[in-house]
Amino acid sequence: MAAVDSFQLLYREISRSCSFYYETLALVGALYAAGTAVLLLRDCCTMVRVHFLPRMIPTKRLTQRFGDWAVINGVSEPVARAYAEELARNGVCIILVGPDHPALADIASSLMHSYGVEAVVARTDFPLDQAACKPIKEALRGKDIGFLVNCVGHPLSSQNLLETPEQHLLELVNNTIASATLMVRLVLPGMVERSRGAVVNISSSACCRPLPARVTLTASTGYLDQLSRALHFEYSDAGIFVQSLTPFQLALPEHQPSSSSCRRSGWFTPKPEVYARHAISTLGVSSRTTGYWPHTLQWRLMKCVPEWILVFGSRMLVARAETSASPVFWQQSWLCYSPTLLLLQIIYYIITIDS
Repeated sequence: MAAVDSFQLLYREISRSCSFYYETLALVGALYAAGTAVLLLRDCCTMVRVHFLPRMIPTKRLTQRFGDWAVINGVSEPVARAYAEELARNGVCIILVGPDHPALADIASSLMHSYGVEAVVARTDFPLDQAACKPIKEALRGKDIGFLVNCVGHPLSSQNLLETPEQHLLELVNNTIASATLMVRLVLPGMVERSRGAVVNISSSACCRPLPARVTLTASTGYLDQLSRALHFEYSDAGIFVQSLTPFQLALPEHQPSSSSCRRSGWFTPKPEVYARHAISTLGVSSRTTGYWPHTLQWRLMKCVPEWILVFGSRMLVARAETSASPVFWQQSWLCYSPTLLLLQIIYYIITIDS
């Protein structure tokens, strides 16, 4: 009994002497909680300002704000074609840039008949050089170019850098990095002269975090994202709005060749048409965004997860996938787009690791 009383007396004395430290730690905890709440409130206000208010508050027509014509580079990608259709729906005339392929003429004809706008095809072969730039310059001459849309095409299959053929790497650089940069160089002088215009570079959320077997995708999309940010800082004072769009997973059309990509549309995997409708509403509002508010939620979740957890988890899952006979367990193309799926897969792996 005496020992118990002695312990309680000792505990009271220690508590009395450490009360200052308890109060200090409580103050630090309160400040941290208040700071977290402020950041969460800021993120919520930003999401409402970027994704919801532009769709509720009427604004000027796109042609009045930026110009009458749009140049689309990479229209073979479903998201770029959907973006072109959304611009045409808003009365913007379209210039399609790409190699000589019957699909370009079909897309141009479809835009003219569906939306009643002019559509021109500038056929050119990549890589772009002085000779290949002539058709583009001819198509741009005398037109009020208000939009330039660059879309990076990327392979859906995962491949190690050392397993990638050298010719494929050269084509990747020419068709993404070089062509997007040169298209900006060709279109930007006219925009600066008119003191208005918008440059939209559509890449991928893969630029946010490095992942295994995605070296070329992460690097090329990261370049386009940094190019957009640098251009915005350099030419925003000249009246040019430069936007970097980094979407997550999109539901691809049935005719799109892919072995593991998502076909079914959903809340987090919208159709390209739905994504383009949301993305265009953010034009002139945010210079760097996912373009679609559920994707912004995914991006916030990704930012909360430490990079080493994502890298470690992806490596663990890739190793598991190599020995798994079920293709449903692991879809590598989703890894670069959905941190939510990645976390669920990590939890699933930990639960079944002993089974």
